[in-house]
Amino acid sequence: QVPLKESGGGLVQPGGSLTLSCAVSGRSFGSYTMGWFRQAPGKEREFVGARNWYDSSTTYSPSVRWRFTVSRNNPENTIELLMEKMKPEDTGVYYCATSRKGHDGGDVYTPVRADEYDDWGQGTQVTVSS
Repeated sequence: QVPLKESGGGLVQPGGSLTLSCAVSGRSFGSYTMGWFRQAPGKEREFVGARNWYDSSTTYSPSVRWRFTVSRNNPENTIELLMEKMKPEDTGVYYCATSRKGHDGGDVYTPVRADEYDDWGQGTQVTVSS
């Protein structure tokens, strides 16, 4: 297992920004694809974005593309999710997760399904409201 812990959640106004961090304890996440998911009340957990270990590329859900950015903070050994131009529909519990998937043969493959991820953090609440 890969111990993960999210932080940085809170209340933000529509149009505002927030940065979440996911700390990986005890090992480098260099060989794991790091994903972010979110879950709103009464809804299924959905993919937000991920950073692929194989080629360091990032992939985003269409609902957050151009507003959210996944990046790696090497000194802190964390993965960050910068959320900008936030909307009320971004409200939910945000989770980070790890997957060993990153390629399919020689082709880059970034997992986007929750069942493709192995280890999960406990989540951090994000609320977008005025």
